[in-house]
Amino acid sequence: MRKHVALPLLLLATLSCASLILMRPTASPWEPPSKSATRAETPSERLACLDRNPLRQAFFGDLHVHTQYSMDARSRDMLGSPDDALRFARGESIGLGPFDKSGVGTRQAQLDRPLDFAAVTDHAEWIGEVTLCTTPGSDSYETQACQSYRGEAEVKTGLASLARGGRLTAVIGALDRLEDICGPNAEWCRASLLSAWETTQLATERWNDDSNACSFTAFHGWEHSYSVNMSKVHRNVIFRNDRVPELPISSLEAPDAVDLWDQLDELCTETESGCEVLTIPHNSNVSNGRMFEITWQRESREEQVRQAGVRARMDRLVEIMQVKGESECQNGLFDVVGEEDELCSFEKIRDMASSPPDDCEEDIGSGAIRGSGCQSRVDFARYALIEGLREEERIGVNPFQFGMIGSTDGHNANPGDVEEHGWQGCCAGTDVTAEARLSMEPSFGGAGKIGRNPGGLMGVWAYENSRDSLFDAMQRRETFATSGPRIKPRFFGGWDFDPDLCEQDGLVAAGYENGVAMGSVLPNAKTPGRAPVFVAQVSRDPGVEDHPGGLLDRLQVIKVWHGEDGQFHQSVYDIDGRMAEGEDEGEESDATTPSVDLNTCTPRGAGHDSLCAVWTDPEFDAARSAAYYVRAVENPSCRWSWQTCLSIIPEADRPEGCRDDSIPKVIQERAWSSPIWYEPAGTS
Repeated sequence: MRKHVALPLLLLATLSCASLILMRPTASPWEPPSKSATRAETPSERLACLDRNPLRQAFFGDLHVHTQYSMDARSRDMLGSPDDALRFARGESIGLGPFDKSGVGTRQAQLDRPLDFAAVTDHAEWIGEVTLCTTPGSDSYETQACQSYRGEAEVKTGLASLARGGRLTAVIGALDRLEDICGPNAEWCRASLLSAWETTQLATERWNDDSNACSFTAFHGWEHSYSVNMSKVHRNVIFRNDRVPELPISSLEAPDAVDLWDQLDELCTETESGCEVLTIPHNSNVSNGRMFEITWQRESREEQVRQAGVRARMDRLVEIMQVKGESECQNGLFDVVGEEDELCSFEKIRDMASSPPDDCEEDIGSGAIRGSGCQSRVDFARYALIEGLREEERIGVNPFQFGMIGSTDGHNANPGDVEEHGWQGCCAGTDVTAEARLSMEPSFGGAGKIGRNPGGLMGVWAYENSRDSLFDAMQRRETFATSGPRIKPRFFGGWDFDPDLCEQDGLVAAGYENGVAMGSVLPNAKTPGRAPVFVAQVSRDPGVEDHPGGLLDRLQVIKVWHGEDGQFHQSVYDIDGRMAEGEDEGEESDATTPSVDLNTCTPRGAGHDSLCAVWTDPEFDAARSAAYYVRAVENPSCRWSWQTCLSIIPEADRPEGCRDDSIPKVIQERAWSSPIWYEPAGTS
């Protein structure tokens, strides 16, 4: 494991809306050090799920949600617990803030449909301090710092003398953990963190269904929230089972990604406990090029290959959709060539800020969390995939061979709360009213709260709804992301698919038998130079009775590659649906063109319940590595913000955001498959 001496980093910015900039060394290690994962003394074999499908089935979940143990949520007076979050995921009603004197939420929330799986992923940073400061009778409850954190006294301790960050700064030391809160050698904070982590684990085990009904799966996890110079480089840490390290690893103990991975190997994967783990980056859209930066280029060749390999093994998935924006693609970025993709403007939080960002080009920047600094092409997953292909050309290892997922990043203990209708916000006490949610006042990413969205969902193709089956699917990257709807895309690649496969009943069986699924690398072709054949199929989200899902508009294949010219290449192909048909049929009539009535949010026009195509790459180059993924797009519908605006009567009472033309009224919900990679023979 690499050792650090006073490595400077910023450790708060994404945990709050405060404009806090501070370079600080790592905190002192916990004493005693965190224990590694251990195997259960009496391991039990779980019953096989009654609902098991050898051709795999789609399960929907959310692996990114925060409760009262997260510093930012608790500082906004959010009292939802891990139990509340998992109850909510399973379909029960919970109360959202504001909370009354008894700690009961005064707004009710409940999912239209339960999730299949979820994880509570509280920020690992400062859980001990937050819990001590909010637990009456704790060793430090009555300290000045804790009173300031609770808003009962002026902030005079911690970092308040260095930056204005409000209540959150009261419990954060400038050089190390605050002794008046954490006690000698930080022993109070260590004990408090351990207690909170054990409470979260108990809730996770309590709500996980290990009977043969397999009705719900709960995973153990936390968030590693590393922020440097106001750039967000955060990851969720998700475990296969209940074998986990004694303490969560935060960015105070492991400042950057390789530190985190090395500690996870030491405390988890290299033990004999059966502990297995994945790390999932999110919000690369506000990382100023840092999330997918090649950080190891100055290391020895051996160390470069090692770090790239560790990243490929740990970062198997990337969250490309959540409340703080979509991170798939962006138009007009440095050295990206190919036709403009009109659908890349979807939920771009930095585009909704007052000043568009400059391009980082091949550099990195700072400040994206507060809406400043440059934007890099590798802030977006599409071009990170190409960066991975480029790095593989250089050192023989692709560090960015990842699958796609969505989640929410909800800070209301409300996983899966993604419906555009009636959305009550993401972030505790800061958006309890419609007017607050529609605010144009700059906040995260430089955009107002109106720039946020309900977030996305993670889809998994697995045999059954159990920890092992779902985690196996995550490891093989057979996952997909949606912007909220439960759209189900399938994607297979091979060399010998029947051109009429979409008209046959055995499409899925043929996909697995004669090819590979999303998340895989194509095997070598038996006939050199032959172009691969892909099969893409998608079914719409049926929705629920009161809120039916949208019809599908089109099905696309996106191809990316690193050219001999050194540029990043992209091509978007419409393979089925309105746009693909329009190439042959000409212009459509107004009666059939999909649209939405902005006065009632009623959808209009033709659409599809399902789409399917067998497609061969017309520009295939057998000498160039490439990645392909599917994007399925719904017909237009009203964005949550416009639906909220329509609910405010009279119209004269609607806030500024309802009249601002820069805020979209209409969106097209969508789903993204994980990629399938082509590599020339002899590459690996």
